[in-house]
Amino acid sequence: MFKPILRNILLLGILIIALSSVSDVFRVPQLTEGFADQRLHTIDGRELTLAELSAKKPLLVYFWSRWCNLCHHTLPTVLALSNDGINVLTVALRSGDDISVVRYLHGKHLTMPVVNDPQGEIATRWNVSVTPTWLIISDGKVVLGTTGWSSPWGIQLRLWWVQKWYQ
Repeated sequence: MFKPILRNILLLGILIIALSSVSDVFRVPQLTEGFADQRLHTIDGRELTLAELSAKKPLLVYFWSRWCNLCHHTLPTVLALSNDGINVLTVALRSGDDISVVRYLHGKHLTMPVVNDPQGEIATRWNVSVTPTWLIISDGKVVLGTTGWSSPWGIQLRLWWVQKWYQ
């Protein structure tokens, strides 16, 4: 009795992973040549590039916004991943000025760089039109990405895949 149920659950899980993987291929933004060398400015005054941040280990870039309801649920996942030592950069998309972003993030104990994109210029250059958007960059190249909700396990699985096959 349990064998057919377990088999069906396993097949359903494989199907979900396969469909998610295929849809991720179509949802990853196509970035222009040299995007990883563009200088980004964080809200705490640092200047960095994606090439620098992704040189030693994969970088999770998370596009979010204050007005995105789904982002309210996924931001804690990003904070937890960052606190666990995952290489993370967030981009606050159309979320107001730096002070508004800092106020929104107040008390979240940030250990990751946050880039403010108040007019959506970075998102436009990178063809990001949905929040949240998750990109994994390795050695200055986007290797995986997805949009919408993703579980901590889903993001960690993607990061593991990139470390295993792209580093």
